[in-house]
Amino acid sequence: MTTLIYDGSFDGLFTAIFEVFEYRYHDAEITGRERFYQENIFAEIHEVTTQPEKSERVLNKLEQNIGKKGIHQLLKVFLSEDTEMEQLVLSVVRKSIQHAEINILENYADPDILKIAKINKSVDRERHRMTAFVRFEKMQDDIFFAKIDPDFNVLPLVRKHFKDRYQDQKWMIYDLRRNYGILYDLEDCDFFYPNEKPDFKTYQEKFHEEEKNYQILWQRYFTKTNIVERKNLKLHIQHVPKRYWKYLTEKW
Repeated sequence: MTTLIYDGSFDGLFTAIFEVFEYRYHDAEITGRERFYQENIFAEIHEVTTQPEKSERVLNKLEQNIGKKGIHQLLKVFLSEDTEMEQLVLSVVRKSIQHAEINILENYADPDILKIAKINKSVDRERHRMTAFVRFEKMQDDIFFAKIDPDFNVLPLVRKHFKDRYQDQKWMIYDLRRNYGILYDLEDCDFFYPNEKPDFKTYQEKFHEEEKNYQILWQRYFTKTNIVERKNLKLHIQHVPKRYWKYLTEKW
């Protein structure tokens, strides 16, 4: 068994896959450096240095077999942070080479392909909920700020949605769990990576005065329009799971 250790990036993963074939590792596993734990002291360790040209060669070849849609499915598997995601992607690459005449991602009889389909469905659901339940709060510097804590790393999947929808205002979305975010400054929409996790203890003190008034008005509106006699908590939780309530002003 050879364990290939990479830096945890998408390009790093596909560099590792390239080197599985380059060095003819038949029995190989790939793992991110942060998750690596050597159980077998006799296992061979291969340190991977991310090389975009190697990654691109794998992706270009893969695209010929499974198309751009297939590449996007593998991206969502990567963003799922599933513990088996590296092995699933490696499995797809191997099978796409063995069966180049078909799109192996359509073979749901294969347990790996079926798991990939299920992961994609879960990631798509989380992506949709992030676009629906994110709540921006206006800060004193006139930037609209939103905190999220998704089950999967979906920020790269929602960037275009928010950039297209909110082009006339500066905004920032920050992933609490993964300590990075997106910043839009009316021109560029880029990822940012703080050196330290922000301190949210005094967060509300940085609200713009308009934000405080807006939240009060919205909470009153929600209370007034809520029909107690028609309340169906079970159905409500089905559509708006409790773990998202922390984002919603009307639930505070």
